[in-house]
Amino acid sequence: MFRGAARPARPIQVTKDSAVCGAVAHTDESLVVGPDGGLRYAVVSIGPIARGKPWPSAAGPSLDQRSCWFIPHVQVIPAGATLDVVNSDGILHNIHTYPKNNPPANMAQPKFKKTLQLPFQTPDVVKVNCDVHSWMNAWIVVASHPYYGVTDEHGGFALEGVPPGTYTLRVWHETLGTREQSITVPPGGAVEATITFQD
Repeated sequence: MFRGAARPARPIQVTKDSAVCGAVAHTDESLVVGPDGGLRYAVVSIGPIARGKPWPSAAGPSLDQRSCWFIPHVQVIPAGATLDVVNSDGILHNIHTYPKNNPPANMAQPKFKKTLQLPFQTPDVVKVNCDVHSWMNAWIVVASHPYYGVTDEHGGFALEGVPPGTYTLRVWHETLGTREQSITVPPGGAVEATITFQD
């Protein structure tokens, strides 16, 4: 998906609540390139698609705040889902979302409020910040169908159960933007694709 030299993780300075926030080393996750040139945290999808498999039945999506770190950094949730925002730190956080198509949220989450719930009804790409700890950020991709994936540390992804047809394969990354290419899925077959970003 990405070819280039590996990048060392840029450290982030913890400037507040160091007893909790300093429990782990913090690094910038906005551009993570592995030793083999794979791009992590890119969101891959296909379209247009009007039919196909249902969303997997699983527990509702969640975003954890642990050691002043949003986990996961990037995730895909279905449109119509409610996201549980969990405070595992036992200190004050503040959830501030920046959607385009859903209502924004800007809510304090003190230590006694273990979980906040945020509904996302409409497909969107939503940035999430903590206004108390400026280095904390995450991304929520609200999807209209389940043919989405987030790349791993090698830049790998798999979209399973795709109906045969020709689609646009789309890759979005928070720093590098969007790339698209045509892809054809044969009946009963599989196809491999590589998209290269130039940063």
